[in-house]
Amino acid sequence: MSAGAVSRDGDRMSGTRDEHGGHETADPRTAQHAVTSRGEPVTLDPAETPVPLLNIANVLTMLRIALVPVFLALLFAGDGHEGPWRMWAFVVFAVAAVTDRIDGQLARRHGLVTDFGKIADPIADKALMGSALVGLSALGDLPWWVTVVILARELGITALRFAVLRHAVIPAGRGGKLKTLVQTFAIGLFVLPLPDVAAFHVIAWILMGAAVVLTVATGLDYVVQAIRLRAGVHRVEAGDEPERSRGDAPASDSRT
Repeated sequence: MSAGAVSRDGDRMSGTRDEHGGHETADPRTAQHAVTSRGEPVTLDPAETPVPLLNIANVLTMLRIALVPVFLALLFAGDGHEGPWRMWAFVVFAVAAVTDRIDGQLARRHGLVTDFGKIADPIADKALMGSALVGLSALGDLPWWVTVVILARELGITALRFAVLRHAVIPAGRGGKLKTLVQTFAIGLFVLPLPDVAAFHVIAWILMGAAVVLTVATGLDYVVQAIRLRAGVHRVEAGDEPERSRGDAPASDSRT
């Protein structure tokens, strides 16, 4: 008998045999894209193809969390302002920031979204950015008010995200993604041991100023959306408009 699993209409699709030599099951990595022998797409119940917890997207997220203490150790090495150590701190920060960019893309593109990832990804993002901001302020390289404004917004909006999650998902708009990108570049320039040239420091401050403005603006926009969503929920509960079907909420980008 071949190693393929039989679909509901009798056609075979790619699969694997379990480790005990038992019945054949569809390969969860390919089941979402399976087709019958006649070229017809096969739609499987998500319960039949559970997403493994240990997948590449979650591994990258955990790697980002693990890099946070490494980054801080390098940032504070020596007196905190030694060029070689700051350069290594920048490298670790850059690597962690890159994983933030690609883990979400991998999860959505390959169907690897898990409940663990939904929770761990924003935690990893805030841990990386927060540790960098606090570290820079502790070293005297960044005013504390900048750190307080950005962290207050990030933590507040993260809490708001989870508060409204049971009603619906507010997807991250272009502003939120731009905010994350500008924040990353601005913090990276402050971590990097820039040469003592005024132009470089002016550019760093311009980016940091833009990051603060985008952080506040997108935060206010998110609050407005959350208020509108809550008002809509109240109208539904009051029976003023028909309730929408309770399907699964679409996958969202955590970069709010």
